Amino acid sequence: MSENPTAADYTWVEEQYPHLMEAYCLTLVRGITPAALLSELDAMPAPTLRGVAALREPSYDAWDDYAGDKLFVGVTAVGEWALMVEFNGYIGVSGAVAQPLSRGRTVVSHFRNVNAVDHFYCYENGTLRVHFEPLFPNGRDGSHPDELVPQMLESGFDLSDSDDRDYEAHTEATFALAHRVSGVAVTPDLFAAAEFTCGIAPLPHG
Repeated sequence: MSENPTAADYTWVEEQYPHLMEAYCLTLVRGITPAALLSELDAMPAPTLRGVAALREPSYDAWDDYAGDKLFVGVTAVGEWALMVEFNGYIGVSGAVAQPLSRGRTVVSHFRNVNAVDHFYCYENGTLRVHFEPLFPNGRDGSHPDELVPQMLESGFDLSDSDDRDYEAHTEATFALAHRVSGVAVTPDLFAAAEFTCGIAPLPHG
């Protein structure tokens, strides 16, 4: 994986995990263990699983069992960061979760649903610094909405205002941006072999 990742470095996610890319949420939280993160989410314990693919079935089972009131999450440690993966979830991009979770920490999360609605968030110490929709990256907000513009351009986002703006690979560019912001490389080996501490967390509100 390149030290300066771009969208091209993350084409493997769509190729190897097409079901995840239909509807996903990835969240990186610095300075917390997987167990502590699940505790912050008030999650009920679930069996430990290996590899991202193993998270798919219990994620959809949770939707069936709890009618969307609770969501299945898997968390693994990557250095000083906790990486949380959700199939068809959105806990990590809920302000009711991410904002308090970021107090004294950094939270970087991104999401896409089956309707291609997508979001990228960067919180630090209780403050939303940057938010935008990767499909429409010029519509940024937060306390420092433009501070990631250089990294966005380097990751592969097209920030032009032209009618023929490039909409391709914006999700892959989002993975690259999260990598640049956090320093955490999401790799095929990590997705295949990581051990995930899992839980079923109540639906966030707010």
